Amino acid sequence: MNGSRLVATGHYQPTRVLTNDDLAAMVDTSDEWITKRVGIRTRHVAGPDEGVPELAVNAAAKALAGSGLDAADIDLVLVATCTQLDRAPNVAAIVAARLGVPGAAVMDVGVSCSGFTHALAVADHTIRAGAARHALVIGADTMTAVTDWTDRTTCVLTGDGAGAAVVSAAPSPEIGPVVWGSAPELGNAVRIGGTPTRFAQEGQTVYRWATTRLPAIAREACERGGVAPEELAAVVLHQANLRMIEPIAERIGAVNAVVARDVVESGNTSGASVPLALSKLVERGEVRRGAPMLLFGFGGNLSYAGMVVRCP
Repeated sequence: MNGSRLVATGHYQPTRVLTNDDLAAMVDTSDEWITKRVGIRTRHVAGPDEGVPELAVNAAAKALAGSGLDAADIDLVLVATCTQLDRAPNVAAIVAARLGVPGAAVMDVGVSCSGFTHALAVADHTIRAGAARHALVIGADTMTAVTDWTDRTTCVLTGDGAGAAVVSAAPSPEIGPVVWGSAPELGNAVRIGGTPTRFAQEGQTVYRWATTRLPAIAREACERGGVAPEELAAVVLHQANLRMIEPIAERIGAVNAVVARDVVESGNTSGASVPLALSKLVERGEVRRGAPMLLFGFGGNLSYAGMVVRCP
């Protein structure tokens, strides 16, 4: 086998939905203010019994069911998250145990908003190296658990959810070479820490970095994947906020692509945002099988990872 491919995707979101009007009753904001500045209208909020593992398991189970594989076929489980509560067992081990995956390698990937695309690259590399044949790659975060609900600049952004993909060995590569890296000197612009643990960011720093630096890097990912931007069928960027997604997508030059805008209904779900948006595109049939798509995560650290993949 000379490569790997996406076999199936899945996603899960909590049932509770928080609207902009709900937020307006909590802090000094309004639907008009939120929509104008970040483009978000609703977000999903996990219940008291829905932590990162529960979201991850639900999304992973859906992807596994769609793949036609058995749990016993999976030999690598990767979970991208930055909001897990416990250090050990890690979320990947919990997912493996609850799904009945026996003996797999289990790793969490802590790269915040670009975690899923980092994890997807790791799965691809592992399969290419012959160390695994079938991998379960998940992004799951409960950002509302680390949200300061008195801070109107950040509480309007966050949501909870999970997305997952099954990745398998393939005779030819359907996951292109990753372009990844970071600007660690700016890493403190996005933070999750303190007591109690809270999410904070320097929004203008992140916006300038993302909109000026990332389009060229995304085009490099296309070049390395052997696809011109105008040939892309879909662009799935980290769902940070709509006012960031739209200019980046425009500057990439993907003029014929469907641009994922799941942020409007889901908010910023950090490591879950790319697989969540991807799974919804696939489920709705908006991209034909085998069509090239750009997946590009970016955010905390300030890190990024992107690659061209073929639609499952």
